[in-house]
Amino acid sequence: MIKDTSRRNFLKGAGATALSAGVLPFLKVLPAAAAGKDVIVSVTGRTINSLDLHRTGTNRPSYQVAVNVYDRLVSFGTKTLEDGSLSYDYSVIEPEAAESWEISDDGMALVFKLRPEGKFHDGSPITAQDVKWSFDRAVSVGGFPTVQMKAGSLESPEQFEVVDDYTFKINLLRQSKLTLPDLAVPVPMIINSKVAMEHATEDDPWAMEYLHKTPAGSGAFKVAAWKPGEQLVYERNEAWTSGPVPEIKRVVIREIPSSSTRRALLERGDVDLSFDMPNKDAKELSEFEDITVTTTPVENAIYCLCPNLSFEPFKDKRVRQAIAWAVPYEEVFQTSAYGRGAPMWGGSSTTPQDIAWPQKFPYATDLEKAKALLEEAGYGDGFEVPLSIDLSQSDWMEPAALLIQENLAKIGITATIEKIPGANWRTASLVEKRLPLHLETFGGWLNYPCYYFFWAYQEGHLFNSSNYRNEEIETLTPETLHMPVDDPDYAVKIKRMIEIAWDEVPRIALWQPAVNVGTRDVDGYEYWFHRQLDARGLKKA
Repeated sequence: MIKDTSRRNFLKGAGATALSAGVLPFLKVLPAAAAGKDVIVSVTGRTINSLDLHRTGTNRPSYQVAVNVYDRLVSFGTKTLEDGSLSYDYSVIEPEAAESWEISDDGMALVFKLRPEGKFHDGSPITAQDVKWSFDRAVSVGGFPTVQMKAGSLESPEQFEVVDDYTFKINLLRQSKLTLPDLAVPVPMIINSKVAMEHATEDDPWAMEYLHKTPAGSGAFKVAAWKPGEQLVYERNEAWTSGPVPEIKRVVIREIPSSSTRRALLERGDVDLSFDMPNKDAKELSEFEDITVTTTPVENAIYCLCPNLSFEPFKDKRVRQAIAWAVPYEEVFQTSAYGRGAPMWGGSSTTPQDIAWPQKFPYATDLEKAKALLEEAGYGDGFEVPLSIDLSQSDWMEPAALLIQENLAKIGITATIEKIPGANWRTASLVEKRLPLHLETFGGWLNYPCYYFFWAYQEGHLFNSSNYRNEEIETLTPETLHMPVDDPDYAVKIKRMIEIAWDEVPRIALWQPAVNVGTRDVDGYEYWFHRQLDARGLKKA
């Protein structure tokens, strides 16, 4: 009876050009089977806390809005993996809002020709002025977007030039292997500057408050409705010109904190897709004939335990090393990851033999070594420390924290588990960097070890939640970031950086994660490095 009522109410409103607030309650309970061939209902366990990727405190689940609702100048291609699933292709750069580009003869400028037919959601043209305003914003607002642009040597508004309405030029500070691929990540999204400037103020020149709730993009989807903590509804942009118009008319992203509820909804067929499933569910549901589970390893990513150097005991690297020797790695991997992913402990040498990243750290579980190091550092009697976890990632963080807590107690360290709501996690862990001991993850978007170090080991950068600083790392990271990989000095410097990271362990590697996605009668799911749902290629099987 509930199913029939939901179907009637959904179909009654299906002809509307936008979803009204009155439709939303029905979407909350709408079985996927009732939605028809042009609607996909997806579930996620994490909250989308902003519609603006550039805003301070915007969390990683929110990045998907930049992907689905905004365009970039260029994008990565698509490839088919060995298991038949789709993945972005880092080796291929394709046009998106730009129809073509060229490199100047001296290699110090990139010139992009925009599609003349390109339109924002309000019907206005995508111009070089919009691209410049958007890039100016990204390099000026500070925080994550500005540092991400800097990784590609995109640092100053003076670098960005409007040649004419449909020609945009980037004057390069240096030649770098990262510049062009950095234009394909979510951050350099193209914003309708005409709309944004109408809502800018003297105190808010980049219209942060307006774009936080009201996107102004040109992407494959529009945001039809958004209620943080409940759901986000995308509606197809029928006039999209930067790629093939999606087959799916609407995508409903329902936020369901309970993993057991998300699993039950997928098992019953009440939803079409479950994104970023817990490893336990992925392992068990992969045996179901009517559910397809796609598991993709995350390149350049590590789940880790982070001792914060702002906490007095962790200023001593021997204490950090003691923690690294105390972690029950195998139990954590089997209990939290269900063996999915790649172990990152038990390396055979303290000196790396190659520049692969990530690779196994030279630590394993050895409580006697841990105790000896604490004694040597003057903490033989132990100490107390909060161990913080993100409730929206509790499927892996909580079992890992409990096992780590148990082993730390064996070496005299009392760890009290602190649970932080997902909506507040990024601010506490990454922005304020105030958590003494915490679990964290970072996956580098551009697949080089120097890029990982840029974000996670350089002082002040967002994912350096340990407040770590090493003078040699501060020198080597910028030296290698733009260096060609075939430069003979590149491997030498990267090996040295890895050696330092292993010795000083501001990040204690646990395992390399994988993204699990479960689908029922859905094709076109594609894995992306940003680990968020790209809805553009989805279709009902």
